[in-house]
Amino acid sequence: MSRDVKKVVLAYSGGLDTSIILKWLQETYNCEVFAFTANLGQGEEVDVAEKRAKALGVKSIITEDLQEEFVSSFVFPMFRANAIYEGNYLLGTSIARPLIAKRQIEIADEVGADSVAHGATGKGNDQIRFELSYYALNANINIIAPWREWDLKSRSQLIEYAEAHQISVPKDKYGEPPFSQDSNLLHISSEGKALEDPWEECDWGLVLTRVTPPWNAPDKPEEILIGFEQGDPVSVNGEELSPSLLLKKLNAVGSKNGIGILDVVENRFIGIKSRGVYETPGGTILFHARRAMESLTLDRESMKQKDMLVPQYTEMVYNGFWFAPEREMLQAAIDKASTRVTGTVRLKLYKGNVIVTGRKSPFSLYDQELATFEDDSIYDQGDAEGFIRLNALRLRMRK
Repeated sequence: MSRDVKKVVLAYSGGLDTSIILKWLQETYNCEVFAFTANLGQGEEVDVAEKRAKALGVKSIITEDLQEEFVSSFVFPMFRANAIYEGNYLLGTSIARPLIAKRQIEIADEVGADSVAHGATGKGNDQIRFELSYYALNANINIIAPWREWDLKSRSQLIEYAEAHQISVPKDKYGEPPFSQDSNLLHISSEGKALEDPWEECDWGLVLTRVTPPWNAPDKPEEILIGFEQGDPVSVNGEELSPSLLLKKLNAVGSKNGIGILDVVENRFIGIKSRGVYETPGGTILFHARRAMESLTLDRESMKQKDMLVPQYTEMVYNGFWFAPEREMLQAAIDKASTRVTGTVRLKLYKGNVIVTGRKSPFSLYDQELATFEDDSIYDQGDAEGFIRLNALRLRMRK
């Protein structure tokens, strides 16, 4: 390699791929590697990552709990936009990458590193998300993407490399691994291998790790209340919670009731279709609750304008443009629209379904006297005739 690399901050998950990358960086560039693991709510994987880094002889191990920042500064702003990719995907992986990249760049500055590295493959979206974020935050940073550089082109070659360097290989990585998973507080994604044929039903018992299958969920509906202030959820069943604790609470109740399972074929930014299974229990509940709160507090034209922004905003997040000025511009408009999205939503959760049963707000635009089918003293129904005739004029003029 021609590049002069002295210190590199690696986004390290502790899995087989990034463990191999860690060793490969040391061998290839003879550099100091800072193994950075962001705790975004993936659970015991964080401790495993630190142990594996130590076993590989890494002295500079950085583990940070970023769960609160992840939810408050990334997940909640995204949810204010009702962002949903291709009508299904709530962007659980997409929204995690800019935060990891942000901390990598900050750590690189703190320790005087000249490079950052990630373990994303050359076929996926994550390489784009990481690197667009890197460049947005440090235009001159050196980026190392091993999957685009090394000669290890197959799973069997990776395993051979791992065994040659005494890197522990998880048992399910031998031969044909069933699938790969990525998790954080918002969701768990499963992709690859056993899931690559879009016609074959996945082994639900094997794949699902967070959500109870709906057919095994309780036979009795569970009712919950979610309180909102200026577009963000602040309480569950009257209990005020921090952003990360609130999402954990919704994850727990959603998981139990089979909420948030999605088997989807999506279009990656680079043009390849991929099939994935996602588990997003708390996020799914939150998505439906926010829409219910908006239906009560936003007027028709505001909702229309906001909904027109959703596809653009969603693609920006999915494609890796979180730190782009156009995303920040849209965020400002979306946040302005959220200032009156305050109140309480009541929902029933039942075997995979999220059913809105009530909503109330101090900023409600719903007028029961106007909406009633009974007699009222405000609305003259005869006025509708002129309204209809004016709107029908262009239709009547057609030849």
